[in-house]
Amino acid sequence: MRENIPIKYKWKIEDIFPNQKAFDNLYEETKNEIEFSSFKGRLGEEEIFKTFLEKEEVISKKVEKLYVYAMLLRDTDTKDAKASELLSKAVMLLVKFNTETSFVLPELTALPEEVLKGYIENPKFSNYDYNLKQILKKKPHVLSEESENILALGGDVFGSFNEIFTKIDNADLPLGEFTHNGKTYVLSHGEYSVNLQSSDRELREKSFKEYYKAYEKLINTISSTYYGNVKKNVFLKNARKYNSCLEMALLDEDVDVKVYENLISSVSDNLKFLHKYMDLKKKALKLDDLHFYDLYTPIIENQDFKLEYEEAYAFAMEGLKPLGEEYQSLLKKAFDERWIDVYETDGKRSGAYSTAIYDVHPYVLLNYKKTTHDIFTIVHELGHSLHSYYSNKNQCYQKADYKIFVAEVASTVNEVLLLKHILSTVSNKELKKYVLSYFLEMIRTTLFRQTQFAEFEYEAHKMVEEGQPLSKEVLSEKYLEITKKYYGEGLTYDKEISLEWSRIPHFYRAFYVYKYATGITAAISIADRILNEKNGLKDYFNFLSSGGSSDPVSLLRLAGIDLETKEPFIKAMKTFEDILTELENLL
Repeated sequence: MRENIPIKYKWKIEDIFPNQKAFDNLYEETKNEIEFSSFKGRLGEEEIFKTFLEKEEVISKKVEKLYVYAMLLRDTDTKDAKASELLSKAVMLLVKFNTETSFVLPELTALPEEVLKGYIENPKFSNYDYNLKQILKKKPHVLSEESENILALGGDVFGSFNEIFTKIDNADLPLGEFTHNGKTYVLSHGEYSVNLQSSDRELREKSFKEYYKAYEKLINTISSTYYGNVKKNVFLKNARKYNSCLEMALLDEDVDVKVYENLISSVSDNLKFLHKYMDLKKKALKLDDLHFYDLYTPIIENQDFKLEYEEAYAFAMEGLKPLGEEYQSLLKKAFDERWIDVYETDGKRSGAYSTAIYDVHPYVLLNYKKTTHDIFTIVHELGHSLHSYYSNKNQCYQKADYKIFVAEVASTVNEVLLLKHILSTVSNKELKKYVLSYFLEMIRTTLFRQTQFAEFEYEAHKMVEEGQPLSKEVLSEKYLEITKKYYGEGLTYDKEISLEWSRIPHFYRAFYVYKYATGITAAISIADRILNEKNGLKDYFNFLSSGGSSDPVSLLRLAGIDLETKEPFIKAMKTFEDILTELENLL
């Protein structure tokens, strides 16, 4: 029960509102302030535009505060009807705010280019210059007001493919059951993931085949849904006059297409390391042939750090010492001042996350168990939190929020630093092998696997852009072709693996997964610079403090990382090779 958890393990949401009455008062005040109709049609007038921006900022901060407070309250007990009601009120307020300001982007892009450039160069708008530059970039792709209204009316339709797949995957998928060693296993997504890590190979194989049998039964429906989603993207790309769906997706993140292409080509050039890892895995598991249902089986088992939370937190802080005294003091502050909700309780949201409020401080949700994975979750989420802390501290409100493209960098830097700390200090040989294999799997699943997905998305959209329909056969053949390229000849390719594309929900958010791969690539190089280069730490803090003040690729250059070159990818592959060699020697 939550009431039995000592208060030091619960986050202090009173830092946002001291009590319910304070929330209610701000809610009523904000609800009455959300009215922007007087600005409509007048954003080309300098003083009017400035007044609008000032009002929008004030209200945005209030809405953010109300929303995060209600979300934190609800997530500590999802069964609490009152907390859910508060969150619903906050969401309605957010919708009202977004609706009231929906005229802004079309109106600004309709302004003459010289007006927008004038705003960008005007010191009065220095806090908004980057946002205005992004709007200027989108100007060629924004249509007439009438056309934009028509596209806006299609919003629900355009989003329906994701909704359909979500229903298929979570409600209608005919996941069956099977018997193994006298026990009946009722498959679910969670059960499947657990079974694939089992040391019982027959259980892994049965789970694998039963799981994909469900997707095969619905493959015609899923193929049509995914094809419809890609056709929708191609329609919008044509309507908005983009050269490709990839260009359209990346412009929202302000990332050049060559970063995506550089990722795929750099990883493709270094797949020999993944192939070598597959050979090692086969030998380590003592298998004559390696199947996909063997890939998630740990090489080394039962080597968890079983630490109490205080010990785990102290261990995490020790691993992050290379980030300096100020970072250490902030980690201590997060612990002492209750930024973190630590333990699982009845009704609490599962998993882990970090969220931040500009005028308060970040908050971290954990569900801590005494496992190695949970220690890494601590450093991961605190990486997000302190990225937000430094961004909020050093940037104005309009430039504090960083893009998703860089969101996983700081969290992964922390994980890499902790891994390197363990490897440099641990004396237990079995534990060292476990950590090395953990590191290899982290790179395999985040860099290689997500790039494999990114290449599949790229090819699928390219085919439709060139007029080729996507049937279940075309999609499965293309996916199998790319998978064989990535994993090489060391694997046995069961027929089921050609269907893997059909179960990836991220494919309905086109060109999203590549950010996981670029994130870990940047993080590996940054961690190396922090540990080995004189200016590495200083450059990293320049990046952490930059928020969303420029395009994300330029911000990473502040940390000494240029993703438009091959260098960071070569560094990541060299790291993978070094870890692989060390594990090979120990085995």
